[in-house]
Amino acid sequence: MSKNIILSTAYLAPIQYFTKFVEYDKVIIEAHENFIKQTYRNRCKIYGANGEISLSIPVKKSAPKTLIKELQIDYDTNWRKLHWKSIESAYNSSPFFEYYIDDFLPFYTKKYKYLFDFNTELLIMILENIDISTKIDFTETFFNSEYEMDDFREQIHPKKKNIDKNFKIIEYTQVFQSKHCFIPNLSIVDLLFNEGPNASIILSEA
Repeated sequence: MSKNIILSTAYLAPIQYFTKFVEYDKVIIEAHENFIKQTYRNRCKIYGANGEISLSIPVKKSAPKTLIKELQIDYDTNWRKLHWKSIESAYNSSPFFEYYIDDFLPFYTKKYKYLFDFNTELLIMILENIDISTKIDFTETFFNSEYEMDDFREQIHPKKKNIDKNFKIIEYTQVFQSKHCFIPNLSIVDLLFNEGPNASIILSEA
């Protein structure tokens, strides 16, 4: 019997999020929930010279209940330049930065209107680079969790720790590890730039 899971959309999601694309046969992404602040839906965590850095995509102010697929990105500040410089500064000395960076650059030059579209295209690009071909689908209405499916829309969260018993932390070499020690479950870019093709092996073990 196939295993399915439902996830929220996410910006450069953490390693835990990507392990689900290895663990499950099909991943369904929620497109009809209301936007929830301070989650991975519009933010990620990377490893900079001074430790953990949180990067957040600003979104336009909207009605209290705005569907995630209709949420627009706010370009009043030059967040694309800030995020790009932060990623470049954090990982330009990593082993696989030069190998993958050209695939990431278009996401910080092209102007996407909707956060959901931006996240989805970024997700697909990353999965292709990790060589993961898990089937992805999207909800047509808000998913009612009473149906039989593993629901991690709220489980993978910046402020929730150790609630996913299936997720194991696998250490790998990070650029600034000798300075600040190993930091677990950062954005997938941390794993990809540091481990390259080995990322898929680590995801399958985590």
